[in-house]
Amino acid sequence: MNNQGRPTRPNAGDAPRRGTFTGNRALDIEEALIFETGRLDATGVDFEAPTPFASKLGAHARDGAIGLPGLTEPEAVRHYVRLSRNNYSIDAGLYPLGSCTMKHNPRLNEKMARLPGFADLHPLQPIATVQGALELIDSLAHALLTLTGMSAVAMSPKAGAHGELCGMMTIKAALAARDEDKTRTVVLVPDSAHGTNPATAALIGFSVRAVPAEADGVVSAEAVRAALAPDVAAIMLTNPNTCGLFERSIVEIADAVHAAGAYFYCDGANFNAVMGKTRPGDLGVDAMHINLHKTFSTPHGGGGPGAGPVVLSERLAPFAPAPSIVRNGPSLSLAEHSEGTQAFGRMSAFHGQVGMFVRALSYILSHGGDGLRQAAEDAVLAANYVRASLVDLMSAPFGDRPCMHEALFDDRWLKDTGLTTLDFAKAMIDEGYHPMTVYFPLVVHGAMLIEPTESESKASLDLFIMTLRDLAMSALAGERERFVAAPVAAPRRRLDETRAARQPTLRWAKPAPA
Repeated sequence: MNNQGRPTRPNAGDAPRRGTFTGNRALDIEEALIFETGRLDATGVDFEAPTPFASKLGAHARDGAIGLPGLTEPEAVRHYVRLSRNNYSIDAGLYPLGSCTMKHNPRLNEKMARLPGFADLHPLQPIATVQGALELIDSLAHALLTLTGMSAVAMSPKAGAHGELCGMMTIKAALAARDEDKTRTVVLVPDSAHGTNPATAALIGFSVRAVPAEADGVVSAEAVRAALAPDVAAIMLTNPNTCGLFERSIVEIADAVHAAGAYFYCDGANFNAVMGKTRPGDLGVDAMHINLHKTFSTPHGGGGPGAGPVVLSERLAPFAPAPSIVRNGPSLSLAEHSEGTQAFGRMSAFHGQVGMFVRALSYILSHGGDGLRQAAEDAVLAANYVRASLVDLMSAPFGDRPCMHEALFDDRWLKDTGLTTLDFAKAMIDEGYHPMTVYFPLVVHGAMLIEPTESESKASLDLFIMTLRDLAMSALAGERERFVAAPVAAPRRRLDETRAARQPTLRWAKPAPA
């Protein structure tokens, strides 16, 4: 131990530790690619030789080995188990990734999602055989409307960006009904918005007009009024925003937008911070997607599964896409088509991700209204605890002020150290933590966005805070080697991410003989 009470670490000039014969480090297994370990003479399944048949492939028939790796069953299992141990997850430790809520997923939710009546559903089953699933979807829809104070909800969008698309297409349909879709072609987007916001608007033919944030990180009603014009169709605003701050002028902004004849789309990715506390409908929001895979517990990542229902105000409710659930006395059915209605069409082939619906409703029912409110309060408390515990060492771009569900720092405090935000993030890996979100939001230089979520205990937060304080003190003390070489304890060292993005190797090739 050194005189500051921190564990001492080997200096750069110390003798290197002898490597192992296998390349393994105790239980940290050096795992080769499956193509490197596979053999043509191995397989986990034995097939009988097929009876003679006439191939219809002609010149397309394969005339050589397929080239796929062959492994025995134990080898295949070991390969994927070893890979899974190199993956960081909320089950392994605190996940501080800001703007992407990664909370604990109660195992009760998983148990419910695996019930045969839900897990074995097929989207083409007769309606009479899926009444329980429709009842569940209808109950979840009612809960979402209650939490948001809105009038209608489209359940079929598959995730956040898909929900954004749904909401903006609903707005476009409403403008067409007013014969204003050709004249209102501009969407206002604050500088601090999620990147999908301007992309979604542009995708369906809108042009984007940026709205600058104030020096304190939020958007003023004055700035929105200055950007409003007869050509504005809508504003897309995130609240709480991506700087972790509540847009305190949101009601005034909504009033100004509506007075100008436009609609208010709210990005609901951060609903986790306000559920049970604030209803977006009461704030003047017309459309908002809800990331069920973020707010209602299921950790997202790896491309899915996701679900992004879109809640709609009374102004937009008639234009919600098909399908929708219709109650006929004791039974439920799906209104599959939009003909004869003002609905803009469909968002997907079927009604949504039922597995996510089951998990979300399980989370909502097990918490209740008071529990959801407490989850939001605890998320905000955890983020502010982290912020208050680090702000004396790490610089906050908008001053020492309360945040919502995520604490934001910048890189000004690293100015005289020669280190970068990336160096700090890589050193966190050696300490056993996934890095926080870095370099986002783009409006903050060298951003470090930390979101601990409500599912962390105080003991967990304290260890995380003390780890970051230790790293910060090392950086300020000039211990550069701890950072520029990091990570040194991970299965892989720091990669050339720029080269990986610009020159990706997407296909494995067998190395040439030595």
